[in-house]
This record gives sequence, C-alpha cells and structure tokens, in this order.
Amino acid sequence: MVIHGALYCHNSHSVIAYPVPTPPIIRANICTKYPSIPTSKGYKCSGFLGLQVNQSIELSMKASIRAAVTLAETHGGVVSEEEVALVWFKHDLRTDDHPGLVKASQYKTLVPVYIFDQYICSRLLPDIKRLRENMKGTLPSYFQDNWGSINSASASSILEGAYLNDASVKTKTDQIFREQLEQEEHPITLIQEEVNKMAIGGGTATALDALAGYLRYSEATARGDWQELREKIRATETRPGASFRAIFGFALSLGTISRRRVYHESIKYERERNAGWLNPLGYSVFTIGAAVEDSISMEWYWLLALKSQQQGIKKGVSIRTWRWRGYLVQYTTAGQEGPAVALVHGFGAFWEHYRDNIVAIANNGYRVYAITLLGFGRSEKPNIVYTELLWAELLKDFFVDVVGEPVHIVGNSFGGYLVSLVARLWPALVKSLVLCNTGGTAVQNYSAVKYLKPNPNSAVSQLGARFLLFYLKAMAKRMLKKFYPTNPERADEWLLGEILRASYDPNTVAVLESIVDLKLSLPINYLLDSYNKKVLLIQGNKDPLFQSKRTASFLKQQCNTVVLEDVNAGHCPHDEIPNEVNSIINGWIKQIEVCEAAEGTSAETIFI
Repeated sequence: MVIHGALYCHNSHSVIAYPVPTPPIIRANICTKYPSIPTSKGYKCSGFLGLQVNQSIELSMKASIRAAVTLAETHGGVVSEEEVALVWFKHDLRTDDHPGLVKASQYKTLVPVYIFDQYICSRLLPDIKRLRENMKGTLPSYFQDNWGSINSASASSILEGAYLNDASVKTKTDQIFREQLEQEEHPITLIQEEVNKMAIGGGTATALDALAGYLRYSEATARGDWQELREKIRATETRPGASFRAIFGFALSLGTISRRRVYHESIKYERERNAGWLNPLGYSVFTIGAAVEDSISMEWYWLLALKSQQQGIKKGVSIRTWRWRGYLVQYTTAGQEGPAVALVHGFGAFWEHYRDNIVAIANNGYRVYAITLLGFGRSEKPNIVYTELLWAELLKDFFVDVVGEPVHIVGNSFGGYLVSLVARLWPALVKSLVLCNTGGTAVQNYSAVKYLKPNPNSAVSQLGARFLLFYLKAMAKRMLKKFYPTNPERADEWLLGEILRASYDPNTVAVLESIVDLKLSLPINYLLDSYNKKVLLIQGNKDPLFQSKRTASFLKQQCNTVVLEDVNAGHCPHDEIPNEVNSIINGWIKQIEVCEAAEGTSAETIFI
C-alpha cells in the first residue's frame, strides 16, 4: 500500500490550499513524528496537501477523494478514484485498532486526512505554526492584526496589567487593582503556554511509557524521566485527580493514546497490585483512580456529544461540538447572514434555555450563537478548577475561533456577570452588551478592587458541593416555579428534566465545588464602568434572587452607561416572556447597528 501524502485539515472557517512540500519533509512529518504511520508496515509517504476547513469539517467525501487522486497523480502514475482509500483521522492517530485502516487495506492507495484542533496542535505539532505563516494574506484581516493580541491574552495577564497600556489605566481604582494583583498569587487558569509545559508529547510509545510512570507514582524509581513526571503530577494536582488530564489531555485528544487503552492499562496494573482483584471501595493509588475515572468521563461526554448531534438532526436543529483546550463544548447556531449575536446562559442552565429566542432573533437578520458553558448542560465537565476567569477565556476563544467577529452578547444571571467580565477584559470583541437579571454584586463608591482567588480543595467547599447537589435535585422543581412567577407553565417538565439529567453527569461535584467557592469579587458596576459603552439591562421585576431589582436600580444610578428596561417577569425573563424580550433585544441591536453605520455618529448620540 502506498500513502500518497495527507490531507491535513485544521479546524477553522475557510478553505485554503497550501503548496505541496517535497516528499522528504512529509516523511519526516508523518512517519517520524507520528508513529501512527509506521514505515515498518511497508507504507510509503509522498506528497502533502493541506486544507483548512470550517469547524464542522463540511468537506464532502467525493471532493476529498478527487483531491487525493490529484495529489497521488502528482507524485507518480495514474490513479483512479476507485483505487484510493481516504481515512479520516480526526483527533485520532491510532493504527493498531483504527477501523478505517482495516477497511482501507484492500485499496492500492491510502490518503490519511488529519483534522486537528489548533490548541492541541500548538503543543504536539509545532509545524502548524509554519503552516499558519504560509496562510498570511489569505485570512480575514481581523485575524491577522486586530485580534492577534486578543487571542494570546489570558484573563489573569490582563488583570495583572501585562496587556494594559498607560492610556487604558484611567482611574485610581484601576491602578490600585493592578498593584494588588501584581503582589499576590493568582488562581490557576488554563493558560496555554503553562499547560503545554506539563503535557506529554511524542507518539504512542512515549505516551504509554509516561502512563506507566503515572500509574506507578507510589513506587520508588531511579528513572530521571519518571521523576520529572512526578514533579508534573505534584504541580498539576490542583484538585484530587486533576493531574491526569493536565498531563495526558493532549495525547488523548490527538488519539496517540486512546481512552480504552488508558482504562485497560490502569485496571491491569490495579489487578497486579491486588493479586488479581479490584477493591470495590476504591483504588490503591490515587493516580490509578484518576486515570480510570477520567477515561470513563471522556468517553461519556464523547458519546453524549454524538447523541446530542443525532437528536439535533432529527429535530432539524444545528447542534455542534467545539473542542476547547481538549474539552467538548456544545453550541448551536441559527441564521445565515447579518451581525453576530451570542447568547450565554446562567448557572445550571444550557444553550436550550434560549429555546424561544434563538430563531426569533435570527429571523430579524442576525447570526445567532448559543453556547453551553464548560461544566454545564451537555458540555463536558472535566475535573478541573473552575473560575470566572476560566469561563471568561472560554467565551473569548469562542468569539474569536467560532464566531470570528465582534458580537452583540446577551447574558442571563451568572452568564450576565461572565459577559460583563469579557467586556471588561476584551472590549474589542463586544459590539454591545445585554444583561438579563445579571448576577454579581454592586459596590457603592468603590475605591479599590481586589480579585479573590478560590480555594476549591477546602473541606467546606467539598461538603458544600455535595449538599448543594442534593438540595438542587430535591428542590429543582419548586425553585423553577419561583423563577417563573408570571408564567409558571414555562417551567415545564422538559426544562426540569434537562437540569436533573445534567446533575448525574460525571464530575458534577467538581463543578459545584468551584461554584461554592466562587467569589465573583469584581463588582459588576466596576466591570461596566471599565467597559465604558452603553449596556442594556433587562430586569425582571419579580426576581426572587439576589435582591436583583435593587441591584438594577443601583446600577442605573451609579453607571452612566446602563439603560434599564423593566419587565414583568422573574429571574429568567428571556424564557418566561420570550416574545417581549426578543422585541427588546432586536430593537437594541438594530439601534447599535444603525449607530455604527452612521458615519460620524457615536453611540452616545443615539442613546443619550
């Protein structure tokens, strides 16, 4: 069998053909670096064609085959489409048990299609940087220029002042805030460069050897590489079991080691330690438990994502899965053209909470994106420390990588606080801000602002998380009715069922531990003052939570940028009275767009 190069697909939003490098480069890239294509099996590599395709990999198989034939003919001989096998390797580099290779063995020519996530590639595939350099001039200008610093700026680094110039520090409060942040440690956020240093690279053999060292954490060793691995374990064990995903997440996402193999090796070693049996009360070493539980959890969310997409197809709904830092995040879209609008849910909810808003807003000429945040709904719930900065970075990357342009953002409850934080940290991404019964606290006459780091491993947060989970399961129905005082039938069995379903997902307690310890220490009025643009605040005046009506009135008084729209609803006005809220949101966005289109007219002129 001859491998005539590879179709190299990178998740993005345009189709670009790279020049075909010489065969020796490709042999180095595929055969040497990626043991998934071993030369020992008699495979030959010649030629390379890289394609960058949209996020859902909407490249037809027929078009791919034709491209493969063209590529094969370029490097020797006439090849018909019937003689070419195209094998898709999407986050999967297996060769020992990949079903596609077995099927493709009957063909004369094999063309592997590698589809990788940019974040994963940044650690294990350094050549992607050179490929992106070749693309300059073909991407939209905002990717090359205006958004370059946005995509590389983490939330904590901005708060530390690394990306603040003198002109952006306009108040004494900002200066005090920055000084305080520079003097203390910050909570762990998944900054790409730091995570990459801990991740295991290389091929399958390297990953399996590292896994063996990870599982044998409690055993003495003289191996220098295993001792270094143990240093990584101690550094990444930010909560019980978190080190496994931090170290092996990239290898698992790429498929250089499979979830099935991790589970097999872990159980095998546990049996070896226990004379062939498994203790029903737990595992003998915490690293074994972490490997087993994470491999099961990843498989669960992978199957859940596939099931959700199949259900969406049956219902005619576009349900998509975005891989963010190796985690599966669910979202949906509606509308084909027009300005972009993003909808962000609150605590315990999911994108479907905007069930009667998405299409209604899209029908007014907008492209609508609704996301389920990491740790909620049917998005993955990894065993990590969750902070408001983590969720803010998730939203930032979603707007940059998926939406691809500045957006009008709508946030409800806790989601309102998060989008306000995004607007504070990356204002260039936010065209306008709409808050529906926003979370967060308002502080009058604040003179100093301090970000409080979480302490998720405390006994209080662990006990509180379990109590909160029990309470939510027992009281979910009654709480929902309270949140919908004017239209209680909207708190229906479907909504209750989805909330309860998510509470049984793996690692739900890990999410709640972070929630219990979440401080939201940056005042909401500080975030809005720093954003310094007009903000629409839709306030349900019968909200039973947070004394939110008083908070809304206070924000109106204290923040000159806030426009208050009072509605007769509870905590979730967008879902309780969707028609009224849709009309308000559509009118607001239209005014913002008119303002931007009017040459020489500012938002202040429109709304004052």
